[in-house]
Amino acid sequence: MYEPITNEQLIAAANEFGTPVYVYHAEKIAEQYNKLVNAFKDHPTRFFYACKALTNVNILRYMKSLGALLDCVSINEVKLGLLAGYAPNEILYTPNCVDFNEILDCTELGVRINIDNISILEQFGNKFGGTYPVCIRINPHIEAGGNYKISTGHIDSKFGISIHQQRHIDRIVKTTGLHVQGLHMHTGSEIKDIEVFLRGLEVMFDIATRFPALDFIDLGSGFKVPYREDEKATDVENLGRMVSQAAHEFEKEYNRTVELWFEPGKYLVSECGSLVVKANVIKQTTATVFVGVNSGFNHLIRPMFYDSYHRITNITNPEAAQRIYTVVGNICETDTFAWDRVLSEVREGDLLVFHNAGAYGFEMSSNFNSRLKPAEVMIENGKARLIRKADVFEDLLRGQVI
Repeated sequence: MYEPITNEQLIAAANEFGTPVYVYHAEKIAEQYNKLVNAFKDHPTRFFYACKALTNVNILRYMKSLGALLDCVSINEVKLGLLAGYAPNEILYTPNCVDFNEILDCTELGVRINIDNISILEQFGNKFGGTYPVCIRINPHIEAGGNYKISTGHIDSKFGISIHQQRHIDRIVKTTGLHVQGLHMHTGSEIKDIEVFLRGLEVMFDIATRFPALDFIDLGSGFKVPYREDEKATDVENLGRMVSQAAHEFEKEYNRTVELWFEPGKYLVSECGSLVVKANVIKQTTATVFVGVNSGFNHLIRPMFYDSYHRITNITNPEAAQRIYTVVGNICETDTFAWDRVLSEVREGDLLVFHNAGAYGFEMSSNFNSRLKPAEVMIENGKARLIRKADVFEDLLRGQVI
């Protein structure tokens, strides 16, 4: 069992590297990865880190050291993975609505290709025939999670080829000789119900019977991580048992072992991350008491974009009396992190922590209002090291023609 990051370590990181600052705990990532490996030990299973959650190259190198493979959604993510030391066959590239030339560029890099569009599939088949193996992403029309914005398996989703277009897939495979190596689906994030995975697996097994030589079936991810104190994570141990059992039963009729693949992103890095900010001002109005911090949706957009919840704690005054605050940012837009949040009394200059900020935190940050992006720090074996420098003013001018 790893030792959680302490308030003292977060305060030390803030003092050394300034605020705001993202702090990641390496051992928490390892704990999450090992949970998955142990849960699926009864069946050949591989885990591809969905790096869109957090692409810092130091995180990618650490994932590789754990044994995780890499799931990428853009050619630049692919290039980052190669830079981090991944071999091309350890990378799965799953684009959406990209130019066909980007896909061709990725074939030049030799990575695994996952296609989710009939038009692109046909172009790929006409170009390569059976010489370059491909994976096909299916939309199973299964809605997952509790937020429509992060559900990707519903009927209106832009992701995947509809299960009702199977005849089109068959036609392309037959006429082009396409080598289909695997099938893929991803229904969304925040999946609490194991039955969602099992229903999806049934769909995949049914489609798999049309392809006699599959090497893998990829179930995407969407494992739930708890953001609120009363929430529970996906029971991956039970999921592993049930999915492995179903796979073994399928393989008896399929007469071939098929690897199971998953693409966890948020599950691996969300809980490892903390965003440390400073309270700039305490502002009392007729309606509420605002805590204005030196950050905003330019650094953590999830609460505004997804209406997501992040636990917030005051780490420099943790034993003080509890009061109710509205926590807002310093952006000239509505950037409310939390309404009516109970916190230990906040004083101007106190350090606050947004927890579970490792996934889609820094990764979705921007320079809106010409604000600077924060530093990123990794704590491993109790030692903090800088893995991304904070922006300086000159970074705002990079690329501009002056």
